[in-house]
Amino acid sequence: MTVTLADVAARAQVSPATVSRVLNGNYPVAATTRERVLRAVDELDYVLNGPASALAAATSDLVGILVNDIADPFFGIMAAAIQSEIGGPGGRAGGERLGVVCNTGGSPERELTYLTLLQRQRAAAVVLTGGAVENTAHAAAVATKLRKLADAGTRVVLCGRPPAPSDTEAVALTFDNRGGGRELTEHLIGLGHRRMGYIAGPQERTTTRHRLEGHRAALAAHGIPDEPAWTVHGRYDRRAGYEATLELLRREPSLTAVVAANDTVALGACAALRDSGLRIPDDVSVVGFDDLPFSVDAVPALTTVRLPLSEAGTLAGRIAMGREEAPEGGIVTVRGELMVRGSTGVPKG
Repeated sequence: MTVTLADVAARAQVSPATVSRVLNGNYPVAATTRERVLRAVDELDYVLNGPASALAAATSDLVGILVNDIADPFFGIMAAAIQSEIGGPGGRAGGERLGVVCNTGGSPERELTYLTLLQRQRAAAVVLTGGAVENTAHAAAVATKLRKLADAGTRVVLCGRPPAPSDTEAVALTFDNRGGGRELTEHLIGLGHRRMGYIAGPQERTTTRHRLEGHRAALAAHGIPDEPAWTVHGRYDRRAGYEATLELLRREPSLTAVVAANDTVALGACAALRDSGLRIPDDVSVVGFDDLPFSVDAVPALTTVRLPLSEAGTLAGRIAMGREEAPEGGIVTVRGELMVRGSTGVPKG
């Protein structure tokens, strides 16, 4: 049976006019109402009809790129590389595609909303970047969205994100965060460090867990106890790094190294150490992760793990546009490279 606009309105408990406004985006609608309407659209698999919907073809010329924070260079670099591959042969209108960057702000709800909207527009491709939220219900909801997208002819690529269930048909370019985390800590252990504080990212993110697991694996391999008090969780930003470092120093003033969840967090850690009268790396060594462009220009230059963000984004874009064959098995593990610079040294004493 064909689902109508009235059916969606009844499910969302709003008027048909409100449903139309949400779908057409031509009139302000309260956020809670909008979410309710989009949820009803998704649950009922409602599909617009008619030429005005721009959905007459199997897919449109729209490509969605989902990021957690477009202001974060980690996501900006990948999004730029993906978008650079969107133009050219393959699009119906002059060989071009319309790339839309969808900034979720790290919100699981916004991620699902954007996927629903892209499904509604029959996007030619969708690329999801960065770590996933570790929540069973959310993961199941995302997997359902990806299946619906793929069933409608949309290419789905995950870039820097763990693989989705195999029946989603999503290609995954997944970063080896565990391996990189282990290599960083192995580097510090090799220099003689044993008292290392760890600034982790948000607890609900896969990237956070995998990098922390790599750190702990290195500690275990060398028989070094993992002190729970020496790990602090926070956001992936400079302020979180600053505040977490002060907290680590309060808990254990004798720390000789700080392992940061990413390079931006590491910058905050360096600032906190300097403001505490400590020298880097003479008193405390600092390492980051990602090798963002500013890392080499920090003073001292930051030891970190380089992830090939631009290269991964380019490959994701090419696969999304059908210019590159999907890898066998649908999964590629992208490994990082340890970049040893001036922020690490032998501990004193």
